[in-house]
Amino acid sequence: MQSVNDYQIFKNIQKHILLSDSDKKHLISLIKVKNILKKEFVLKQGQNCKKIYFVEFGSLRAFNVDDEGKESTIMFAVQDWWITDMNCFINKKPALLSIEALENSKVIELDFYLLEELYRKLPKFERFFRILFQNAYIREQQRALYNISYTTEERYWQFIEKYPAISKKVTQKQIASYLGVTPEFLSSVKNK
Repeated sequence: MQSVNDYQIFKNIQKHILLSDSDKKHLISLIKVKNILKKEFVLKQGQNCKKIYFVEFGSLRAFNVDDEGKESTIMFAVQDWWITDMNCFINKKPALLSIEALENSKVIELDFYLLEELYRKLPKFERFFRILFQNAYIREQQRALYNISYTTEERYWQFIEKYPAISKKVTQKQIASYLGVTPEFLSSVKNK
């Protein structure tokens, strides 16, 4: 059994707030540790999303499938990252995204209502999640600006440079889906 200090999640949280041993123990009482197999889903499009996930190790992908069956990758998450369908999680709507493991992974799962309890009992966690959500918003805003300001080739190389750990774990098809191009087009861009 892991000791409280062995969880990667505490290192992640302590980048922004200080945690006492009792804070850690309280958080441990609210979370579930879940091992997921490669290709297993933690969320499927259309389901209700009541959980946010922290990746202890492994990697996950969040994607949408349109009515014609085309997949669009919205985000990846590797060790030390958080992932959920934020719209569904916050607004209690059916998920627009599916989240699947790209490899055998271990995630920490925190339920929406337990997160609300955590905010009430330990308000410093509200600060942590505000910072987390602000950083996610900034990242998505930058992505939108890159999509309208840069060529596919520039966006590909920026992705590789910015996310080397992800680029080693995902397929070219998944990177193409994230960039909004076909795998064939991405292949031609890489071969220039």
